[in-house]
Amino acid sequence: MCHEPTARPPLPPIGGGAGPAGEDDLVLEASDGNRFNAFSARTADPGAPGIMILPDVRGLHPFYRDLAIRFAGSGVHATALDYFGRSAGLVERDEDFDFMSHVRQITPDGVGADTAATVAHLRSEVGGGADRLYSVGFCMGGRISFNQAWRDNGLAGVIGFYGGPRGRGPDDETAPVRLAARYRCPVLGLFGGADENIPTEAIDAFRAALDGAGVTNEMVVYPGAPHSFFDRTFDEHREACDDAWRRMLGFVGRLPP
Repeated sequence: MCHEPTARPPLPPIGGGAGPAGEDDLVLEASDGNRFNAFSARTADPGAPGIMILPDVRGLHPFYRDLAIRFAGSGVHATALDYFGRSAGLVERDEDFDFMSHVRQITPDGVGADTAATVAHLRSEVGGGADRLYSVGFCMGGRISFNQAWRDNGLAGVIGFYGGPRGRGPDDETAPVRLAARYRCPVLGLFGGADENIPTEAIDAFRAALDGAGVTNEMVVYPGAPHSFFDRTFDEHREACDDAWRRMLGFVGRLPP
C-alpha cells in the first residue's frame, strides 16, 4: 500500500491563493460511457490553473479529497478521480474494500478515457474553467501522472510522487521510461531516497530518457525519505514535504511573489 489508511496530506507551508470557493462529490462520465466517482475543490482565484489528482491503488481515498482541498486553498482548482467505476461501480466503499482485485482490472484505455473526462471537467465552468492544466499522482498514480505527458490532453506539465518509472517486465509497453521519448510537456518527479522499490538507477534512467528526448524535467530525490513520505504524520520528513509542496506550487505557477 502506498499510504497508511489514516494518512493525510501535509499542509502547504505557504499561502498563495484566495481560498476555496466550493467542493463537490461528483460522478463523471468518460467517452466510452463509464461513470466514475470524483471529488472537486475549486479556488476563488480568478484565472487559476487546474490539477488532476491521480490516487494510489486505493482509488478515491479521503487522502485525495483532503489534498484537493489543500490545492484549492493554494489557488489551484483540483479534481481527484476514482479508478474503479468499471469494476466496482459508484457505491461507497469502506476500509475493507478489496482494492487490489480491482487494480488488476484497470486498463490503459480505461485510464485514458477517465483522465480525459477529468481534464474536460477541470476545463468546464463547473470544474473551475482552468485554461492551464497539470496532473499529480502518487505511487501507481505517479506513474499514471507521468504518462499523462504522453496522452493528448494538452497538459502544461505532470508531477509524480514515487511513481515507478521502469517497467514491470519486458512486455510493459507503458512504462514511463519507455514512453518518455513521446512526452509532450515538462515533468516533475519527487522520490524518496530510501524507497527500495525505486532505486537511484531507475530514476537516473528516466531522467536520461527525458533529457535525450529534449523533455524539460526535474527529478528530486529526498535523502532518507521512504516511499509515501508525503504524509502529515511523518514529522521526521516535514522538510521534504514542505519542499515538495513548494516545488509543486512553483511548477504550476502558484507561488506568491
